[in-house]
Amino acid sequence: MTEPLNQDPYSPIACARYSEYEVAILHRQKLHLRWHEGNVHYDQVVLPLDLKTINHEEFLICRRSQGDETLSIRLDRIQRVEPA
Repeated sequence: MTEPLNQDPYSPIACARYSEYEVAILHRQKLHLRWHEGNVHYDQVVLPLDLKTINHEEFLICRRSQGDETLSIRLDRIQRVEPA
């Protein structure tokens, strides 16, 4: 049996947290997020646009508050969420 390519398996988040993201998307509520990707930590305000599931991993699709860059943030890597 071969090792999976992703050494960081996805950990599902709580349904209540997922619902909070859905409400923020519906109300176009900016969020102040803290998340990590590998050894890099981010602390930014974003506008959530959508939620997607890709290969059994859930992602928040969002736009940085400054600019048009779209981000895909894996939900289990988000460490803090606050309304902005």
